[in-house]
Amino acid sequence: MKNLSILIEINQAVSRNLVLRDSLRATLQILQNEYNIQSGAVLLTNEDGKSLSMAASIGYRVDVAKTEYKFGEGLTGRIAETGKPIIVPQVSKEPLFLNRMSSWDPKLDKEQSFIGIPIKLDYKTLGVLVVSLVYSPKRDFDSTLKFLTLVASALLQPIRVEHVITGEREKLINENVLLRQKLQDEFSFHKIIGNSHEMRDVYEQVTHVARTNTTVMIRGESGTGKELIAEAIHYNSTRNEKPFITVNCAAIPENLIESEFFGHEKGAFTGAVSQKKGRFEIADGGTIFLDEVGELSPLTQVKLLRVLQEQQFERVGGTEKISVDVRVIAATNADLELNMSKGTFREDLYYRLNVFSIFLPPLRDRKTDILLLADHFMLKYGRQHGKSVKRISTPAIDTLMRYHWPGNVRELENCIERAVLICEDHVIHSYHLPPTLQTAESSNTLTQLSLDDAVAAYEKELIQDALKSTRGNQAKAARLLNSTERIIGYKIMNYGIDPKRFKS
Repeated sequence: MKNLSILIEINQAVSRNLVLRDSLRATLQILQNEYNIQSGAVLLTNEDGKSLSMAASIGYRVDVAKTEYKFGEGLTGRIAETGKPIIVPQVSKEPLFLNRMSSWDPKLDKEQSFIGIPIKLDYKTLGVLVVSLVYSPKRDFDSTLKFLTLVASALLQPIRVEHVITGEREKLINENVLLRQKLQDEFSFHKIIGNSHEMRDVYEQVTHVARTNTTVMIRGESGTGKELIAEAIHYNSTRNEKPFITVNCAAIPENLIESEFFGHEKGAFTGAVSQKKGRFEIADGGTIFLDEVGELSPLTQVKLLRVLQEQQFERVGGTEKISVDVRVIAATNADLELNMSKGTFREDLYYRLNVFSIFLPPLRDRKTDILLLADHFMLKYGRQHGKSVKRISTPAIDTLMRYHWPGNVRELENCIERAVLICEDHVIHSYHLPPTLQTAESSNTLTQLSLDDAVAAYEKELIQDALKSTRGNQAKAARLLNSTERIIGYKIMNYGIDPKRFKS
């Protein structure tokens, strides 16, 4: 059961990371933390198909980043050459163990076992996973080999994707392989997290429109990730080698927005000491993302409409016509239809922008994505702030699921970052979440608790967390809490906790 949990954690880590080396490093970190490997490495086959280079490593005394093996050289090279795993129960008795990475010192370390697994696709070795474990005569090497073979299989997907991206980029663009095959995981849309029905509809729309040059309007509340969708459209289009330029229309002062859009000539106005290219000119051949387009003034709307119609403009203070080939993606959280009725947004510009509309649902309408997002942000900020946070407690998850998230994904991200910063025991508890999530309305608790009630609530959370860790086993939970099974059983009954809930 523990090995299954480790494999699930590895698969989640691999699916989250878009950078291959990050995926490999995360996998080795999990093996070190959960499977107690002494050291481990993933070496990948070089383009010559005859040698291996280090891709990721953990647990070595020296820098092994430049370590290489020729096929057939030592144990690692032999694994790559034969495509078969090798188990060495005691490395001190194996002459082929080169110890090139100084993973074992007979004067300092206990005897170690070496296990190497080939990472293969269609009989071709793409790399080798090697790990060192403390030697134990009671170790079941057959089951260890089976488990590590599954780990190596999990690494096959990101390695294969990396090969496709680097070696067949043009083929990926033409056939849209990456976008079609990976819609259900994070490789498809880079940083977008979510597999709810609502987000799957969004992914499908992005798939339809990405490889066209159609103008796109992204609608949705603030904080729902409109810019991420715009990036997904651009980077999965045939323009992905060209610039992706973002303009926040609400953040640019009215007197500067024309210069920001179209650039200016030297001396066009006070402070224009040199010629400057505008965002549209910089985006030539690529995509320009107009965020908060509903905030544009009527005068700027007229000039933007002209660019959309003619793909031409003049720099401020200039007379030369500049032609560009730019795809426009706009986004807004404003009610443009209402603004049109008030006369603050032009109808002709609206119909120019609203060719293909994508609506991003608020987080409260995609509850099934909350835990996935929270887990992603937990790992992200754990790495960023150097905190070893491994999971979110069940009561904290319940609190997150009950909250209505008016600030959407951005608010959730801020909450999790705060929780990571103040967390000290590797687990995010409900009391690590902001006070705004602890209100009676959001968490179904009283606004003020007595001391007895507060202690009881904390005790209930500790018991629930222990049951989650032990998958509902009350005896193990009691030992984990340094208590007795009778006392824990009494408190479980007293607090109305259902241990069966934690067995899955």
